[in-house]
Amino acid sequence: MTETAHAGAEARADGSAETNLHGQRSRPGRPPHGPVRVPVTPAGLVKGLLRTTRPKQWVKNTLVIAAPAAAGQLFSVHALVRLTLTFVLFTACAAAVYLINDARDAEADRAHPVKCRRPVAAGQVPVPVAYTAGAVLAVLGPLLAARLTPPLVPALLIAYLAMQLAYCVTLKHVLVVDLVVVTTGFVMRAVIGGVALGIPLSRWFLITTGFGALFMVAAKRYSEAVQMAGTAGATRALLTEYTTGYLRFVWQLAAGVAVLAYCLWALEGHRTPAAGLLPWRQLSMVAFILAVLRYAVFADRGTAGEPEDVVLRDRALALIGLAWLAMYGLAVAHW
Repeated sequence: MTETAHAGAEARADGSAETNLHGQRSRPGRPPHGPVRVPVTPAGLVKGLLRTTRPKQWVKNTLVIAAPAAAGQLFSVHALVRLTLTFVLFTACAAAVYLINDARDAEADRAHPVKCRRPVAAGQVPVPVAYTAGAVLAVLGPLLAARLTPPLVPALLIAYLAMQLAYCVTLKHVLVVDLVVVTTGFVMRAVIGGVALGIPLSRWFLITTGFGALFMVAAKRYSEAVQMAGTAGATRALLTEYTTGYLRFVWQLAAGVAVLAYCLWALEGHRTPAAGLLPWRQLSMVAFILAVLRYAVFADRGTAGEPEDVVLRDRALALIGLAWLAMYGLAVAHW
């Protein structure tokens, strides 16, 4: 999951191979002569702008509810309104980064077998329009936050934008730092929800969130490295600098720390007050550990792509996640 560079291509529906001018058969779903140019129309422009903001990635921004949910402060009208606003503003800032990133990388994306189908690279969204839309969202997000939310919210949004734009320009080419930046983006999503409602953030919550995010980010990088090994020009240049052994070490380390921090968080304080009730908070450790172990299966196979795709396509992992939510929800209800 880098946060600012996600392939948005669709392969050919029939999966058939194409033939180039020399009579050679190309790989299915990949254009034989570079990007597919799409005519610019008003309807196509709007659709292209929407696709460039990566709607599929918006699910990540639901992390803004993590801290309020953990604190049992999710279901008041004030909380729901404030969190909905925070979600929209964070989504706008993330969309601004995607637009600017794709505009900046348009030429490079046109030479990529998959990214060439992105709306900006394909010409569906002109580069100046992408820059303008991104700049507008980057300005409006923090400005609206400054008027409608506590002061720390716009400060976090500005910090997020600065960090992600720096990532687009240079940090994505720096070993280890690229992993840290993407992981920090996840942590900021979780933190901003607590900040929006003035909820103190537990150190164990921050450690679990941070290393859980690093686990998924490193697993995604590892999967990309495994799948694209030996395929020139089909992946991030920085992946050639990492070894699969190093990336495996990172996601294994992160998974272990995340599990340990969650267990310490679940065991710390908060005892169930009513006699006869099960210790749901402590029992949720079982589901959390099972979820990490199940996700690690895909990481080990090199098939842990986008986290939301992994969860949605694996029924067992989705059920484990629902069981964890139910147990943690019962724990919060009985605090």
